[in-house]
Amino acid sequence: MKLPLSDRLLACANFVKKGDRVADIGCDHGYLSLHLLTSGIAGSCIASDVNEGPLHSAMRNARKFGVSEKIEFHLSDGVQNIPRDFDCMVCAGMGADTIMSIIAPAYDDGWLADPKYRLILQCQSKRPELRQWLCDKGFRINRETLAKDGKFVYSIMEVVFDPGHGITPAQAYISPQLLEDNHPLLPEYYERVKRGIELTIFGMKRANDDQLPIFETILSDLVEMEEQIYGNRQ
Repeated sequence: MKLPLSDRLLACANFVKKGDRVADIGCDHGYLSLHLLTSGIAGSCIASDVNEGPLHSAMRNARKFGVSEKIEFHLSDGVQNIPRDFDCMVCAGMGADTIMSIIAPAYDDGWLADPKYRLILQCQSKRPELRQWLCDKGFRINRETLAKDGKFVYSIMEVVFDPGHGITPAQAYISPQLLEDNHPLLPEYYERVKRGIELTIFGMKRANDDQLPIFETILSDLVEMEEQIYGNRQ
């Protein structure tokens, strides 16, 4: 039986290092953990979900693929009820608000604000807000790439706790790490981001919104990235 793993989850898996102890938060049916273990990438996995149904499905799948002894299963709202002996934590297929609500309590308690942990985050919405929030909390984007799932292009980022690294408002939309990664999907992702800012500006002009100058500056800074994005693709 082949695991039904999407390209965005495969991109998350590519950020996992050989032998990592992985915490798969919001594991759903456990496909990411199963892939990491059956491929010999992860050393062990903690699979957690807030709902019993998906967690029981993940347990059945682990037995089916013969990796039950390498996975701990936890019914948990975020990271509240999971062990802390992991190397990287994956949050995939969630909106920014959900990801922030998972990270915030552990950050406030102090234990997740530790450079020994790597966070692999695949966000479905409000990516600029998530990047800025992470930066404000002292996390630095170490790597960021893209993946396409259906008609949508998603970013996948690896972040570490490393305070003192700021980002500009435009970099909250297109990070320096995305530019460095230079994924083939970057032009498509960039055009979607730029179009979104243009529509926002159009609405702000009609509403005489006092935030208009901020978004005009963001658009101007994004346009300056075009040469780097398209320059080596001609």
